[in-house]
Amino acid sequence: MTFAVAIDGPAGAGKSTIAKRVAKKLNAIYVDTGAMYRAMALFLIRNSVDGSDEEAVSNMIEQAEVSIRFENGEQLVMLNGENVNGFIRTEEVGNMASACSVYPKVRMKLLDLQRDLARKNNVVMDGRDIGTHVLPDANPKIFLTASAKVRAKRRYDELVAKGETPDLFRIEKDIIERDQRDMYREIAPLKQAEDAILVDSSALTIEEVEEKIVALVRETM
Repeated sequence: MTFAVAIDGPAGAGKSTIAKRVAKKLNAIYVDTGAMYRAMALFLIRNSVDGSDEEAVSNMIEQAEVSIRFENGEQLVMLNGENVNGFIRTEEVGNMASACSVYPKVRMKLLDLQRDLARKNNVVMDGRDIGTHVLPDANPKIFLTASAKVRAKRRYDELVAKGETPDLFRIEKDIIERDQRDMYREIAPLKQAEDAILVDSSALTIEEVEEKIVALVRETM
């Protein structure tokens, strides 16, 4: 019998980092749904599509095929057969992903793939609406969050480590705006599932968050 762990939360809360570590500890597959939306966003950017034009976005995504492969335990996000892991972590792609993920056709295109992965494998899946919409039967459901200021500083440090010169205030502004879009969109908005456990990582280390969530999973298993 397979199991599914859902980790939801706002941008920059550390969902991907934590979900990867938890999946490894539980010998499960990590599914980064946000990366799938980012791949779709990358396709739209490459084709100069206006993210605010729902009709144009909905038409263009018919030409995009996003899939997931796993090699040596690593998730590879494939866009029309190309591994795009190295192209989808920019602020531009993240903002486009947030903008286009509100459209029903974009969400439906990726939903079936996400659910199929969970049916066939033990998964730890992170995103904005995993526990409320994608995998409503997941157990446990975690809502991982942190203050906007803390999330912005984490993202700033990541970019500095890559040799970039980001604007901390701009990053925080983008995060707050993204939170608003995600929470108030019509389709599957970001919110804590009624049966989800809230974990605030603002004052916790990565290791402490990992230990807390692994303990919660083992309790339910």
